[in-house]
Amino acid sequence: MLTLRQRSTTDRILRPVGRRARLFDPALLVGVLVVAGLLVLSLFVGVYDVTGSADGAEMFAITRIPRTTALVLAGASMAMAGLVMQMLTQNRFVEPTTTGTTEWAGLGLLAVSVLVPHPSIPLRMAGAVLCAFVGTLVFFAFLRRVSLRSSLIVPIVGIMLGAVIGSVSTYLALATDTLQTLGVWFAGSFTSVLRGQYELLWIVAVVGAIVFVVADRFTIAGLGEEIATNAGLNHGRVVLLGTVLIAATTGVVTVVVGNLPFVGLIVPNVVSMIRGDDLRSNLPWVCLLGVGLVTVCDLIGRTVIMPFEVPVSLVLGLVGGAVFLVLILRTRPRG
Repeated sequence: MLTLRQRSTTDRILRPVGRRARLFDPALLVGVLVVAGLLVLSLFVGVYDVTGSADGAEMFAITRIPRTTALVLAGASMAMAGLVMQMLTQNRFVEPTTTGTTEWAGLGLLAVSVLVPHPSIPLRMAGAVLCAFVGTLVFFAFLRRVSLRSSLIVPIVGIMLGAVIGSVSTYLALATDTLQTLGVWFAGSFTSVLRGQYELLWIVAVVGAIVFVVADRFTIAGLGEEIATNAGLNHGRVVLLGTVLIAATTGVVTVVVGNLPFVGLIVPNVVSMIRGDDLRSNLPWVCLLGVGLVTVCDLIGRTVIMPFEVPVSLVLGLVGGAVFLVLILRTRPRG
């Protein structure tokens, strides 16, 4: 039986009237302009002078445009994947890099490379997505079977599962002499994003469109299995769909870019603290802030020791680790 508060919550989610105004507001337009400015800056920041060289236009098309496009797609999709995962688990501390999903994707990528000599990018992507799907299912199954008293334990369990899978990947890489390749894959950098090698990243744009279409179902599923069932929702089917979308996003981004830690943790929490937990109205903000965060970290990585680059994953790790600690301290028991 739904309580009065739960019924009002589901009614508000299911009622579209008046919510279109929340999707688009002047503040969002300002945010779009700021992020657009960062992206324009990203197009012209780098060691190679694309404005003063004879082949500058060609290099601009081969490297800068694909890299900036990848920043948009990877940043928005990983932030969105974190938001969906937090909704489905009812835990604000989970995202693909704190649940082992990224490690599972890396294991799939490595397994395909070991089993198939010189695999194509689509084949490596399929292996990464499949293993990420299995890993996410394992994590969700563990949460269903084990009762955890504190929400802080959930990401710790996920990190432990990820450490186990990471150890398996390291052993396999050592046994097959691919440890250096594994390290490059997990570096999380946009330096290798070139025209002709990143186009499959557009798959995550399709995933984002699907998430937006079924956003209300994810929001209701995030209220719990009992409430979702009473509201007429097939909770298991929605969780399965969310798992597929999370796995697809993580697998594709891992193959093309690498590991982008804490994007799905920082962005959804910041947006939720400001705007609440309505997934549909938060999606534009989550995607926008995800793009902005990854772009800023990439710009820092490109300029801090120029002409060399610091992998964006290192910058994200520093920022994300600090935010993670702040979130834990904000939610610790008081007494």
